[in-house]
Amino acid sequence: MQHKRICLGLFAAFASLVTAADESDVTTLTGKTFDDFVKANDLVLAEFFAPWCGHCKALAPEYEEAATTLKDKKIKLAKIDCTEEAELCQAHGVEGYPTLKVFRGLDNVSPYGGQRKAAAITSYMVKQSLPAVSALEKDTLEDFKTADKVVVVSYVAEDDKTSADVFKTVAEKFRNDYLFGTVADAAVAEAEGVKAPAVVVYKSFDEGKTIFKGKKFEAQAIEEFAKVAATPLIGEIGPETYAGYMSAGLPLAYVFAETEEERAELTKTLKAVAEKHKGKVNFGTIDAKAFGAHAGNLNLKTDKFPAFAIQDIEGNKKFPFDQEKEITEKNIAKFVDDYVAGKVEPSIKSEPIPESQDGPVTIIVAKNYDEIVLDDKKDVLVEFYAPWCGHCKALAPKYDLLGAAFKESEFKDKVTIAKVDATLNDVPDDISGFPTIKLYVAGDKKNPVTYNGARTPEDLIEFIKENGKHKASVTLKEEATEEEAAPAASKETEKEKEADEDEDEDHDEL
Repeated sequence: MQHKRICLGLFAAFASLVTAADESDVTTLTGKTFDDFVKANDLVLAEFFAPWCGHCKALAPEYEEAATTLKDKKIKLAKIDCTEEAELCQAHGVEGYPTLKVFRGLDNVSPYGGQRKAAAITSYMVKQSLPAVSALEKDTLEDFKTADKVVVVSYVAEDDKTSADVFKTVAEKFRNDYLFGTVADAAVAEAEGVKAPAVVVYKSFDEGKTIFKGKKFEAQAIEEFAKVAATPLIGEIGPETYAGYMSAGLPLAYVFAETEEERAELTKTLKAVAEKHKGKVNFGTIDAKAFGAHAGNLNLKTDKFPAFAIQDIEGNKKFPFDQEKEITEKNIAKFVDDYVAGKVEPSIKSEPIPESQDGPVTIIVAKNYDEIVLDDKKDVLVEFYAPWCGHCKALAPKYDLLGAAFKESEFKDKVTIAKVDATLNDVPDDISGFPTIKLYVAGDKKNPVTYNGARTPEDLIEFIKENGKHKASVTLKEEATEEEAAPAASKETEKEKEADEDEDEDHDEL
């Protein structure tokens, strides 16, 4: 009898564990349930995924945590397995995994623009749930100040429609980045030390509060103020903050160090330098153990830390500080002063120029970049790739087919198919992921067109035809028959799976 009770107890415990494991605040949707679910909920974040996708596996616990946090706010998170619901995923234009989209009904859909971390997902979706500008009163202001890491509040008189419209314009533009609120009560403004019209940024770091001191209440001035005020004096550069630093547009000074204690010490050492150049250069520490490889992208040695470098984000130029010199306040102050004054020459990393270009795809390095890409007579399609990138490896044979088709066509002198290893060559372009494919159109090299379609030779040919100056179109030399196409598609799926898993393996990136 005792044995039976023990068995029943173990069974009950096991059953409770299974039940707990099955409980999830993320709703699984299918083609049959998707439309009704989206219609029934005001705001839904949907993840379109594949079970074999490494990025999806990494996202899963973060997504689950965000769903639990957002449950009380009536914001729903859902997921769709695209290996089971192919038609649904195709209908929503899913071309890679994971794809995240924000739904406000079936007709109001936008791509998710945040990081793939629980805190970032939560923050982003809370912003999506609120109006662009929340009306605040004395009783609600205090809670609003701490609702996110950064909140922007205007103090505008009720009858000042001009100032209210200016602030709303800024809020609409940056609603994905910050929370925006407005107060009309003059007494509340006085208690906050401002007089309408005014703007205050409240934040969970540095001095905690920054007041707009612009002479004119204009959108551009408020935008610039908010960006500077919302950036920590010396913040932490990592996956959750990197995109924000890149979008800020200011040069970024990296402080690489391997331990938290060392980064904290260097933050104290360089505080005065960062304060002097606030609004001109952003400063941030970076974990050299986790992201030391990124030092190589800044033309620093990846085995010698601490290290310091400045990146001109607009021109994508790198200015590494001599790693043989000690990082002291005096040394870095002079280096940054000289950089701001235009006295420091950028470091340019380049592979040797190829002796010949006999292959189907033209090879670009930093030293021949301008000669090839900026050739004003040619439409130039460029693939920016990384050697470790699995998707790039999967694309390589298809890209070779594309290159061969144009090289052997009547358009060989009008269209160039090229590629560049963006990890070994400095390029002036803003590359946020691999592969990135851009078309530099003849006669308009300043405005390249980024390709976002399926990575097939046929689709790339159509892209060049539609967007290039010469409207060039070619036929692939060997087209698969219908009998050959089916097994080829199956093999391609396997290649994409292997590529995705390969890309996840042993690679930390920002």
